[in-house]
Amino acid sequence: MTAHRLPTAGSLAPTPPPLEHGGRLREAAARYRIPVQNWLDLSTGINPDGWAVPEVPGTAWARLPEEEDGLEDAAARCYGAPGLLPVAGSQAAIQSLPRLRVPGRVGVPKVGYQEHARAWQRAGHTLVRLDGGDPGDEPGAGADGLDVLLVINPNNPTGRVWPMSRLLDWHAQLAARGGWLVVDEAFMDTTPQDSLAPYTDRPGLIVLRSLGKFYGLAGVRVGFVLGTSDLREALRSQLGPWTLSGPARHVARLALSDSPWQEATRASLRRASARLAALLSDYGLVPTGGTDLFQWVCTAEAPAIQDRLARQGIWVRRFEAPPSLRFGLPGGEASWARLESGLRCLASDTPGDAIPRAAVEAPGSRPFSSVAPPLAPANGDAR
Repeated sequence: MTAHRLPTAGSLAPTPPPLEHGGRLREAAARYRIPVQNWLDLSTGINPDGWAVPEVPGTAWARLPEEEDGLEDAAARCYGAPGLLPVAGSQAAIQSLPRLRVPGRVGVPKVGYQEHARAWQRAGHTLVRLDGGDPGDEPGAGADGLDVLLVINPNNPTGRVWPMSRLLDWHAQLAARGGWLVVDEAFMDTTPQDSLAPYTDRPGLIVLRSLGKFYGLAGVRVGFVLGTSDLREALRSQLGPWTLSGPARHVARLALSDSPWQEATRASLRRASARLAALLSDYGLVPTGGTDLFQWVCTAEAPAIQDRLARQGIWVRRFEAPPSLRFGLPGGEASWARLESGLRCLASDTPGDAIPRAAVEAPGSRPFSSVAPPLAPANGDAR
């Protein structure tokens, strides 16, 4: 009998540390000494009133997942896509797609979900970081000088949406040279009319979708890759079998088939997002951008504001470049009242715990000079 030696730590290839993700609420709870259950977590762009998950049948747990369960058909109908591949959250595709191409020049947005850039760079590609996410804004960064262009549409956290005509034009330029346009549509479910899903039978056009945000089902880890059949097969081969569990497939199929819930939710999210924008503006935090699932506020005082809200058990997402905060939607009237109370405290004159009222009401003012060191900014949301 031959003995096999396990590899030692010294034989492992070096890897960079992982990027920070998610709301990191437990870390905040430990730092501010507030129990997790007592927080109002607005740090994600996840729908707080998500699709209600029914009881999962025992067979979904007991059997190996099977593709002939109707999930692919339900997703294709919902997205209006010619064909798609289910994956364990779009993060699985983000990590795998770069390995399907030989190294080349890849345009990525400077502001946005940074796992995209990390995955392409680790696969040996050369990154071209784009201000605003537009190719052509920097020398040598036009679509005709790239092999792959990555667009986050709508962008997270800026909320910027690119017109379909512009995206299709970029795709035509790239595809003519064998290039790809990869569009991350994680926040597209609220505005399906802007999706490129119907065009994904065109070679070189790849769209990523996810159940995490709109459906409020981030924990189920379900995403989809929309693209040509050869692209899907190559990715399927790389990912291997059973990318989704049986319960995940069951829940996803039902959620994607619930069109009445989808329509009602789009309307309710639009109202909630407008309400959030108005509430923030009332307290001097005028949104710079956003979507129907969050509002984004650029301010040099982002670290201080995050810290002051956290001391009241309200957790929001902070970004470092540019200095900014993202506010997700509160999930009920009690949560709305708590957020307003927190914002009111920011506008009070309480020493050390709030923004001076005069500073909030004076546009462009900068009331803070220093605060206790806040947590390091999160990179982005898990896909």
